[in-house]
Amino acid sequence: MSTDNTDRPAERVNLVREGNTVYRALIKVAGESREYADGNGIDRALAELINVRASQLNGCVACLNQHLPAAREAGVPEQKLDLLPAWRESVLYDDRERSVLELAEAITLLPGHAERRRAYDAAAEHLSDAEIAAAEWTAIAINAFNRVSIASAHQVRARD
Repeated sequence: MSTDNTDRPAERVNLVREGNTVYRALIKVAGESREYADGNGIDRALAELINVRASQLNGCVACLNQHLPAAREAGVPEQKLDLLPAWRESVLYDDRERSVLELAEAITLLPGHAERRRAYDAAAEHLSDAEIAAAEWTAIAINAFNRVSIASAHQVRARD
């Protein structure tokens, strides 16, 4: 454990190293989720919006460092990424994007039953059952990775 008073997080067990077999299984789950999403109407850009929004809500620096560039690479416009924390207030997001973002927030924040029901009902107006499932699996997978990174205090280095 770190004994100095710097802003650096205290040393923690790195869950990627300790329990690596569990982490590798999580990677397989994420891969299956990604394949399911791709095959059921949730393209890479939409999936990355889910990944970024859940990671913002969880404050996961490592996942944001990975998924913001992935979102750009998938074609998500910079302006949408900039405004993502306030997506409800912006006209830039279409109905499908709004639907998956609402679902992602419901999976991430686990609000009360009425709020979860509202998110699901709103999504059902614009998404098929398979698309809803794909969006929810995407949110579940990124939330799992957020928790691993946060629990392990994963940090990022400045890009050159």
